[in-house]
Amino acid sequence: MAITESDLVHLRRVVELAREAADAGDGPFGSVLVDAAGIERFADRNREASTGDPTRHPEFEIVRWAVTHLTPEQRASATVYTSGEHCAMCSAAHAWVGLGRIVYVASGHQITAWRAAVGAARSPVATLPITTVAPGLAVEGPVDELVDEVRVLIERHARRN
Repeated sequence: MAITESDLVHLRRVVELAREAADAGDGPFGSVLVDAAGIERFADRNREASTGDPTRHPEFEIVRWAVTHLTPEQRASATVYTSGEHCAMCSAAHAWVGLGRIVYVASGHQITAWRAAVGAARSPVATLPITTVAPGLAVEGPVDELVDEVRVLIERHARRN
């Protein structure tokens, strides 16, 4: 499936959420959950540094919200847009609750390389593609039109920390 103009609208929103997270001192990641009608149902940004909880990824918050507020059918027909490819924790949670398509701007491998290039510490978790963790998920990315914006945020955050 090709990236549509509608996808780009939601992806620009997640980049803005990532910028908001970075400005607050958190990792520069943002995500939104969009239902089958194209309506944003939930949005969040990384909050791990500001809360001291390293699991406060926006993708994981989407999972928590979706389980409480959506039926299994609604979850399956939804799309999660995110600035960076899900980590293994978020990929597994996404699959466990039956969320639908994932569209991300930058891949985990791109993010790892950008962080390494500026001397940032390695992640304590292996960088695995979403489909390695959850092979049944529909995944699209990276999205070249916005990759440079995410790269700048990742590098800026990595240099500060």
